[in-house]
Amino acid sequence: MARFPEKPTEDEQTALFSYIHLFARLYPCGECAGHFRQILAKFPPQVSSRNAAAAWGCHVHNEVNHSLNKKTFDCANIGDFYDCGCVEDDAKGDEKKAADASSVGEGGGEELMLIKEGKIAGG
Repeated sequence: MARFPEKPTEDEQTALFSYIHLFARLYPCGECAGHFRQILAKFPPQVSSRNAAAAWGCHVHNEVNHSLNKKTFDCANIGDFYDCGCVEDDAKGDEKKAADASSVGEGGGEELMLIKEGKIAGG
């Protein structure tokens, strides 16, 4: 949620809403996915802003924690907790991407290593 815009376009709101519902649909643990879909039915995703989405995410996380008898998180300042300084990161990231792109094929890029793992628990 930290990279979600504070003033999202309608398309960005739709994308996050869809992403959350797809996450619930494709979650590896079928039982957990079912529980999450029940939570989504009761508490639909709030996608009007970054702060609304972060507060919703925190609330939903606490719903899960409560059902598991785990400690809940104080959502009072969740917007501050998830503030990543994305605007600054975007400018720095664009510069790094441009530098990385110019070094591709020149031995300057990082190698990608894929590791095959066994079956994921619950999947």
